[in-house]
Amino acid sequence: MGKATGFLEYQREEGPVVAEAERVKGFREFHGRLPAEKQRQQAARCMDCGVPFCQAGVMIAGVGSGCPLHNLVPEVNDLVFRGRLAQAYERLSITHSFPEFTCRVCPALCEAACTCGYHGDPVSTRENEKAVIEYAYEHGLVKEEAPAVRTGKRVAVVGSGPSGLAAAQLLNRRGHEVTVYERRDRVGGLLRYGIPNMKLDKSVIDRRVKLLEEAGVRFVVNADVGGVATCAGGSNTENLQISAEWLEKEYDAVVLCCGASHPRDISAPGRDAKGILFAVDFLGKVTKSLLDSGFEKVPHELAKDKDVIVIGGGDTGNDCVGTCIRLGARSVTQLEMMPKPPACRLPSNPWPEWPRILKVDYGQEEAIWKFGRDPRVYQTTVKEFVKDKKGNLKEVVLVSLEAKKDEKTGRMNMVPVEGSERTVPAQLVLIAAGFLGSEKYVTDAFGVETDGRTNVKTAPGMYRTSREKIFTAGDMHRGQSLVVWAIAEGRAAAKAVDEALMGYTNL
Repeated sequence: MGKATGFLEYQREEGPVVAEAERVKGFREFHGRLPAEKQRQQAARCMDCGVPFCQAGVMIAGVGSGCPLHNLVPEVNDLVFRGRLAQAYERLSITHSFPEFTCRVCPALCEAACTCGYHGDPVSTRENEKAVIEYAYEHGLVKEEAPAVRTGKRVAVVGSGPSGLAAAQLLNRRGHEVTVYERRDRVGGLLRYGIPNMKLDKSVIDRRVKLLEEAGVRFVVNADVGGVATCAGGSNTENLQISAEWLEKEYDAVVLCCGASHPRDISAPGRDAKGILFAVDFLGKVTKSLLDSGFEKVPHELAKDKDVIVIGGGDTGNDCVGTCIRLGARSVTQLEMMPKPPACRLPSNPWPEWPRILKVDYGQEEAIWKFGRDPRVYQTTVKEFVKDKKGNLKEVVLVSLEAKKDEKTGRMNMVPVEGSERTVPAQLVLIAAGFLGSEKYVTDAFGVETDGRTNVKTAPGMYRTSREKIFTAGDMHRGQSLVVWAIAEGRAAAKAVDEALMGYTNL
C-alpha cells in the first residue's frame, strides 16, 4: 500500500448526506460524495493487512463474509489513494459487472470483514468504489464493446435483475447472441421495482442497460415466460406470453434468473381485509407511478394520513418505512419477530463474521426525525387483522413473542405470550417477511427440479439444472439474498453456459 500508516493518520469519514427534513420531500438519492482529496485519504486507510478478508467471499456461520465477487479490494483502494482512478476502474472491472449498483445498495460485506474494523472503523470501501465507477462514467471509460466475432450460439436469459444482467453481459462479451426476457414493463427486475428510487436512482440502471443494448444484448419487456405462447416472442407487445417449449426450441441455452419472487405471507384472521399488501408490490407501485409520470406524480394516496404497520425488520421493511414517510403516513410501526440485536458484537459473533448488531438505516433515521422514536418493535407480530363494515382494514391486534425450546426438535421458536395482545390502529399493512423461493409456474413450465425451499436445484457449486439446456442463477438458485451475490451468481452461470456451449470457457 502507498500509505502504510494511513489507518493511523486518518479517521473514517463518509460522504455528505442530505438531512432528513429535506430528503423526505422527494425520491431522489441523498448520499453525496467526498471531494477527491478526502476520498484519497479514506483509501489510504487500507492497511496492507497481509490477509485481506475483505475479498474472501466465504460463508462463515451461515452468513457471507467478504466480497462474493472477490473484488481485489486492497489493489483498488491503493489506486484510489494514488489518484489513479482510471486504473482503479480497470482493476475493479476484472471482477465486477456493476459497481454502480453495489456502491448504492450493498450492505458492504467487504467492510464488515475489513481488518481495520477489528479494533476501529473499517475502510470505506463502498464509497471508494462509488468514487471509482462515477469517475469512470463521467470520463467515458465505461463501455460495453460489441464482440468482434459471434459464436453463432443463442442464449435466452429469463429475468433482468442483477443476476440476469450479469449473465447477459458476460455471455454477450463472449460472442453469443443474448436475449433477455423481462415480465415487467422496464428492465431491472429487483433493481427497478424492489428498491426505492432514493436508494438506487433508476437512471443508474438505464445508463447501463443502454450500453448493453448498444453492445448487442436484446431486451424484450412485458414478456411473461412460462405461460402458453401467444406469439413467436419477437416484439415488445403488452402482456406477451412465451412458453418454455418455444424458448428451448429457439435457443441453445436458457438461463433462469427470475428471482425468489414468491413472498412469504402472514396467516392470521382478517387477512382478506383491504389495505394489506406485500411490500414488493407496494414498492413497485410507487416506483412505477414515479417513472410513468416523470416524477411528477407521487402516489400519496397509497399511504397519506394512514397508520402503517410494516411486518418485517429487514432491508425491504426499512425501504417501506422510508417510502411511507415520503407519502405522508400518519404513523409508521415496523414489527420484528426476533429480539433486539445487541449494540456491539457478542463473543459468539466474532470478527470477521457478519456483525449481528443493531443498525439504524435511513428509513429508521427518518422515522426518528419525524415521529420522535425508532419505528421498530421487537418480538412482536400480528395476531389478527380487524376490518370495518366495508372490509377495509382499520386495526391490527399485536401480540408479543418469546423464545421457547421445542422439546421434540430441540429448536428455539418464537411463540406468542399469553395475555400480551393489544390493538392498534392501522389502515395499511405492508408484509415484508421475506420470500419463499421461485414461483411455481416458471419451474413447472421448464420442468426443473427444486429443493425443499423451492429454489431451483443444481449440483453443489454448479448452475446447470436437471434439464440439460436450462441453467439458473441468483435468488432463484440460492434463495433470497443480496444484489452482490446475485451478480456473482450471474457471472458464474455465464461461465457454465459458455463452457457447455463451446466445450471450454475463457470467461
